[in-house]
Amino acid sequence: MILKVIAVGDIIGNLGVRELTNKLKNIKQKENIDFCIVNGENSAEGMGITEKNFNDILEAGADVVTMGNHTWGKKDIFKFIDNPKLIRPVNYPEGVVGKGYGIYECNGKKIAIINALGRVDINILTENPFLIIRDIVEKIQNEVDMIFVDFHAEATAEKIAMANYLDGKVTAVFGTHTHVQTADERILPKSTAYITDIGMTGPRDSVIGMDIQASLKRFETTLPERYKIATGKCIFNAVIFEIDDNTNKVYNIKRIFLGKWFFLFYRCYNILIRK
Repeated sequence: MILKVIAVGDIIGNLGVRELTNKLKNIKQKENIDFCIVNGENSAEGMGITEKNFNDILEAGADVVTMGNHTWGKKDIFKFIDNPKLIRPVNYPEGVVGKGYGIYECNGKKIAIINALGRVDINILTENPFLIIRDIVEKIQNEVDMIFVDFHAEATAEKIAMANYLDGKVTAVFGTHTHVQTADERILPKSTAYITDIGMTGPRDSVIGMDIQASLKRFETTLPERYKIATGKCIFNAVIFEIDDNTNKVYNIKRIFLGKWFFLFYRCYNILIRK
C-alpha cells in the first residue's frame, strides 16, 4: 500500500488562495493524495494570514497549514492561533503563542508536521532550528510513523545542511520561503526525502508573487516602495511524497508545476527571435 502526502508551496494573496481552490481538489483526486500540507504565511496579500484565508485554505483541501517569517503579519491570527491545524515556526522563543508542530492521524498512521524558521538572512531573532528540531524528533519519534519538516528558510546552504542533519531521522524535509521551485528533489543516503524549495502558488508574471514594477523600483532606486501582489494568471507549485506503507519511508518524490508552459513558450520564442 502507498501513502501519498502533498506539500503545496507558499500561497500568495487572494489569487493564490483562489488557485489553490481551483486546483487542489482535482490534484488530490487524480493523484490519490492522502494528506495535504499547505504553507499559508503569504496568503493575506503577501504578508500573514487572516481567519478567512485560513478557512478557505482548509476548505480547498489542506489538512494542516504551516507558516514562516510573516506569521504575525496580520493581527487576525491571534483569533485562531490555537487551531490544531495551524502550525507556526517551532523555534520562536519559549512562551510565544501557538505551536510549532502537530501530530495527525491518516489511514492508520500518525504523521508529525514540524515548521521551523531559518536564521540566515531572515532578520528575525529565533532559537537555533537545528537543536530545537533535534529535541522534538527525539521526543516524538517513538509515537509517530512519519515526520515532515517544513523548513522556511532563505539560504540554500542552511536548507541542505538541515536535510543532512535530519537524514534518517525524519521522513522528509522540504524548503519554503523563496517562492522558486528547485529541481533538486532526491532521497538522501539514509532515506530522508528532500527538496530545497517547493515554490509558490500565486501570480505567474511577477517577482516571487509581487508586482514587477513595484519590485523593480525598489531595486533600481534602493528607496522604500510598498510591495503589492501582482495580478493575472497563476502558477501552482507542490511536491508529492510517495511513501511505502510497510517501511514508512519515501520511495519517490515528484514535483508539480502547473502553469509553466507559458514560461517554456516565452523562452523558446525569445531564442527564435534572437536567431
